[in-house]
Amino acid sequence: MEARLYEKKQEKKVRCGLCSHRCLIREGERGTCNVRENRDGTLYTLVYDRIIARHVDPIEKKPLFHFYPSSLAYSIGTVGCNFRCKFCQNADIAHMAADQQGRIMGKEFTPEQIAEEAEVTGCKSIAYTYTEPTVFFELACDAARFAHEKGIKNVFVTNGYMTAEALDMISPYLDAANVDLKAFTDEFYKNFCSARLKHVLEAMRKMKELGVFLEVTTLLIPGLNDDEKELKSLTQFMVSELGEFTPWHVSRFHPTYRLTDRPSTPVETLRKAREIGLSEGLKYVYTGNVPGEATESTYCHECGAVVIPRRGFTVLENRVVNNSCPDCNAPVYGAGLS
Repeated sequence: MEARLYEKKQEKKVRCGLCSHRCLIREGERGTCNVRENRDGTLYTLVYDRIIARHVDPIEKKPLFHFYPSSLAYSIGTVGCNFRCKFCQNADIAHMAADQQGRIMGKEFTPEQIAEEAEVTGCKSIAYTYTEPTVFFELACDAARFAHEKGIKNVFVTNGYMTAEALDMISPYLDAANVDLKAFTDEFYKNFCSARLKHVLEAMRKMKELGVFLEVTTLLIPGLNDDEKELKSLTQFMVSELGEFTPWHVSRFHPTYRLTDRPSTPVETLRKAREIGLSEGLKYVYTGNVPGEATESTYCHECGAVVIPRRGFTVLENRVVNNSCPDCNAPVYGAGLS
């Protein structure tokens, strides 16, 4: 299928405008994502109907803790990614085309079928996830439109590297996003993701401007992005640019893919990051990949009462009443809470 958001250039080259790499692609070649190919001066998406992973998940697994808690999300992904994260947790599918000589796999599945499956399985939303949804943008756009016609919400689990043009195009159908803010230094993004920090921050501001419900996740890697000053700067950005009620998930790293020389993140590092986030003004900070931590639950930011207790991705009880704490009536931030 012909791709969207690109320009034709001289000598059969094309300029992709989907993500902030804005790849200039020569005839017969692919962009950084490895799933958009220039054929005779026309850019094609190679994954429009090729789903590599699909599951029904709790929305909390995305993770989204303040967006229709305890609901189900029909979760899909294709091959491909526009980042080259050395610590990728889904490298077998995200980097399949890059690591396996352009190979692309997946089951044929149309946008209409995706929306229908979400409806049949009782899902409140469709989550475009597992790999980077920006690289299967055409599929996500069309599926999201069909989903909205059925009253189903749409969620991106994303690295936040899409262009403003892409966000404008999908914004009528994009209800929420969890953005993986991988670090708060450009050096980290360049060395470990082959990307630039500024474009992620721009996209997050744009999502906020467009009214997309936002939550943020940061995977803390020992010695690379867990410096206290960096975490303070990150949370200060969130408070000032995204709002103090934006939930922040700090997640535990385990050695994987091409980053195996680092140990797993100490639990104490996650707890310290949570303290930093709260001290800088964030109202909701969670720790992830640490089974049994009490900070998986949602607490009232005013009185401290547990309003949504969780165990892992399971909501044990939802005590929110009229979007408020039942103990002190303070508002609880979120969508579809009660």
